Amino acid sequence: MAEIKTFDRRAYPEELVIDRWQAPDGWDHRRWTWPAPAGADIKGSMIFQTGRGDIFEKYLETLHHWHEAGWHLSGFDWRGQSGSGRFLTDPTVGHIVSFEPWIEDLEVFLTEWRQRVPGPHVLASHSMGGHIAMRFLIDRKPDIAGALFSAPMLKMQSRPLPEKLAQLISRAYVRLGFAEQHAWQENERPSLPGSSRQKLLTHDWPRYSDEEYWYDTQPKLKIGPPSWSWLKAAYASSKAMFARGTFESVGIPVLIVAARQDKLVKASAIEEAARRLPDARLVMNDKSAHELLREIDEIRDPLIAEMDRFLNKIASSTK
Repeated sequence: MAEIKTFDRRAYPEELVIDRWQAPDGWDHRRWTWPAPAGADIKGSMIFQTGRGDIFEKYLETLHHWHEAGWHLSGFDWRGQSGSGRFLTDPTVGHIVSFEPWIEDLEVFLTEWRQRVPGPHVLASHSMGGHIAMRFLIDRKPDIAGALFSAPMLKMQSRPLPEKLAQLISRAYVRLGFAEQHAWQENERPSLPGSSRQKLLTHDWPRYSDEEYWYDTQPKLKIGPPSWSWLKAAYASSKAMFARGTFESVGIPVLIVAARQDKLVKASAIEEAARRLPDARLVMNDKSAHELLREIDEIRDPLIAEMDRFLNKIASSTK
């Protein structure tokens, strides 16, 4: 009987390269590249961008799946988090004044990347990365073959507060001088002490605990809750995204996989975006938490299969 090889989610693959990339303004980013297997029938190239306070290491298992399928993979840490430095002297604050620098970074990175890697070119993203990627598609109209979104943070989940009230509160705290302070003290959103962060993210404890392994071994990658300024900027960016004619202008195929019961991002906003996008397929899962790519196999496997069908269609349509 042939030996069944399992992928080690807590180790860097031998072929994966981590180096640095500088934006035109000199900001130093952590970049990673995982070339397609030597001798493989290369399907194309994909950028994968993570969410707020996130690290790509958490997604090595999914990246390995795409790597084995013949995709050349790359990505970078957003400025101000993970391995791309911080905006404030307090490294635990997830801060930003505007989402525009992130959109600009993505455009510059992708434009350079397209010139040196084989097509078709695909942009994949998760959560806040999905917000930035969607703004990028709307505002910059990149020359790529398709875009894949996992639980995109098109709008934040503000419950129990109405969205407009939450937006007003964030603006007020910035005006009162709290712009650079944590908007809350722990977890992924305001919650009672002792609330389970895991339940917000995934039902799979081993996959959830991978994150702590990476932060234990590389503590400088970790960041805490967002600032009030980040909240204000996120609400402003969502408002711009949902203006008239925005989604309708996107001219490439899009696949969105999302969680109907997501407690971090607004599922109804994702559904509206999918309706307005000219060429979009939306797959909503009734059981998943926010991190669909790190869910239990019962949830994750069918979603990965949906992504594979989407990616294979893009790969075959360009040959």
